[in-house]
Amino acid sequence: MKTPTLPRRLAGPALLLAALLTAPLGEADAADPACPDAELFSGKLITDVCWACLFPIRIAGMPLFGGTAPAGAATAPFCACNDGLGVPHPGFTVGMWEPARLIELVHAPRCAPALGGIRLPLGSRRLLGTAGQAEYDASDTSFYNFHWYAFPLLILLDLFWDDRCNPDGYVDLDLLYLSELDPTWNHDELAFFTNPEAAWLANPVALAACLADAAAATAGTPIDALFWCAGTWGNLYPFTGRGPTLGARARETSLASARSLAALHRRGLARRTMGNDALCGSPMAPFLPKSQYKLSMFYPLPETQRAHVIGESPFTWGEWRNIPAVGEDHLYLLWRWNDCCATF
Repeated sequence: MKTPTLPRRLAGPALLLAALLTAPLGEADAADPACPDAELFSGKLITDVCWACLFPIRIAGMPLFGGTAPAGAATAPFCACNDGLGVPHPGFTVGMWEPARLIELVHAPRCAPALGGIRLPLGSRRLLGTAGQAEYDASDTSFYNFHWYAFPLLILLDLFWDDRCNPDGYVDLDLLYLSELDPTWNHDELAFFTNPEAAWLANPVALAACLADAAAATAGTPIDALFWCAGTWGNLYPFTGRGPTLGARARETSLASARSLAALHRRGLARRTMGNDALCGSPMAPFLPKSQYKLSMFYPLPETQRAHVIGESPFTWGEWRNIPAVGEDHLYLLWRWNDCCATF
């Protein structure tokens, strides 16, 4: 009988996970009750993903299989891209929601539920961020560290995806960013130097405008022009892990996810993949294009029927999505609208 094998793209991540789980990492040697295992590489990779969230798929400007595309998506049916020599190659446009990243929000620093619940060996503790509230009262604020993974799920599972439509080139699970090593993530004053526009956004008029974004996001269409707002989740500034305690962990972790995404856009580590000018490349987007993204919770309680947009009220999708003690860390699958030119 033939021995079952993993899909080709999953072999690398599986070997990485096995190495991490068997390496002598001190705290990772035994099961850590404060660092749960999200069981990412299991049957949940099929059952706990919202596969309907892929749609619609636009081919040559024609939507297929229902669903909603963002307002800024490319609408041209045909396109052309230059090769390395400057020779244009014609093609047709393809657009779809792509599961591209995994965002991990944890209380305990170095904890990695996506990698089996291990504690990452980050070396000197002088490099670690805080896991608590620092000088703030814990009843007033929440704090989460975030880990940012490349997670091209369609490529990992060898599902439909054209290599020409891979804007950042990632083909495997990769750990891209850890907030524990970022001094701005737990220090508002340091974060200000990466987003100085926060000074003129801290006024009643700008904050009142977020009411419109909250209503629009709950209706499914966040307002990109109000780039400082995260809808019903709160203010997108400052780009730190400290936020107001708003009751539900789904709201707190979603706000931390949106802030991490905005911070990476500001640093050029995330780019715009939506629109007619993104068909042949990924232009810089220093301000978060909220309508380009949507999120679905993977852990602890997955969203399998739909995904939510940035700022959408948790009462419509996730106010109840946490499990006390064992399910207080969260994993979100980040869906990104990707427009590309499939050249001939």
